[in-house]
This record gives sequence, C-alpha cells and structure tokens, in this order.
Amino acid sequence: MKDHCESCLMPLKKDTGKRESEKYCSHCFQNGQFCYQGTDLKEFQKYCYESMVHGGMNRWKAKFFSFMVRFAPRWKN
Repeated sequence: MKDHCESCLMPLKKDTGKRESEKYCSHCFQNGQFCYQGTDLKEFQKYCYESMVHGGMNRWKAKFFSFMVRFAPRWKN
C-alpha cells in the first residue's frame, strides 16, 4: 500500500496537492492533522463521494471508490 493513501486509497502519484505525509494524500492530511477528524467510516465515505463528484468524477466511479475506502489501513479497526 506504499503507493496509495492509507486513509482514502487514492494513488499517491495522482495527488496534485502538496503532501505533508508519506502515508496520506493532500486531501486527507493537512497542517499536521487529518482533514476528517471523525471516526465514522460511513460519514467519511460520504465525504469522499461528494468530493469526488464535485471534482468532476463520474457518480458510479465515485461510488465504487468511496466503497473501497473501507479497506484502507486507517479504517481497518
């Protein structure tokens, strides 16, 4: 998983922002902390889905990727 964000599973090579962490993308980790502070997986998936759709991603593709978030190391517990 070294090449994917450990929070949202986004491929790190596709991250266009400035990353502060080796493990997390710039969308998940900024200013030394997680952007989403909660612990609710479903809420985070909804946040991811809405962000992807807002960014121009196809709704079906966004639905699939937001489903896959549950397998990220951050959400395994």
